[in-house]
Amino acid sequence: MRADLSLDRISRATAGLLAAGQGAVLSRNTAAWIHGCTAAESLDVHVTVPYSNWVRSKDGLIVHHDRFATEDVVYRHELPVLSLAATITELLCVPPRWLALACLDQALAGLPEHEIGEFRAEVDQRLTVRDSNRGIRIAQALLFTGTNKAESPWESRLRLTVIDAGFPWPEPQYEIRTLSGRLLYVLDLAWPDLRIGLEYDGYEAHEERAEYDAERDRRMAERGWLMIRVRKGDLTDPGPLIERLRRAFERRGHPISA
Repeated sequence: MRADLSLDRISRATAGLLAAGQGAVLSRNTAAWIHGCTAAESLDVHVTVPYSNWVRSKDGLIVHHDRFATEDVVYRHELPVLSLAATITELLCVPPRWLALACLDQALAGLPEHEIGEFRAEVDQRLTVRDSNRGIRIAQALLFTGTNKAESPWESRLRLTVIDAGFPWPEPQYEIRTLSGRLLYVLDLAWPDLRIGLEYDGYEAHEERAEYDAERDRRMAERGWLMIRVRKGDLTDPGPLIERLRRAFERRGHPISA
């Protein structure tokens, strides 16, 4: 992230806190971005204020009213921000689901392996004590779906798309190795038992690597794999992608009903 862009967003977050008044903390998308979850990037500044301070949202400032404890607040860039666990808890309860999952994946990826279980447990506990039970069951399902292996928000969205369509859970970042153990490729998502792989192609990366990707797909076909490449547009209108994937599963003798 460019330094000037980062500083600009911090300046706007500071202005948002001042506008919201005493007791306000950065929350939701703004807090997630400050914690390193770039999937949550937004031009709006999100703040949460106690119920006792009634502040209205306005252009560029989205105000949420909720209770939070002093220990829920940390300081980043000298600004009060809801903790990562508190922020993820809130995002999991509100749409869009794919964005919440992408932020969760990025949060998990930023944690040491031995802290992931504790983090999940904390978020789960926070979900059970929320004032409102709205969205909790969906949030708990998303929490269980999160992984520290997703390499981009779009991979997170792709994973959720195929799970929602009724496919078995794919394995993220699946390694293809030679018989001697040498690493050849890493697939974004895969069903190893069926030898079906999904690769998300970011537009710029795909344009620069088209020949390499074509050769890689040919080599994977020689190894008996069915490879499906996914572009950004496939996720905004996933119907054709889901149909291609269903045909791949049918070829492997594992049909998925519509």
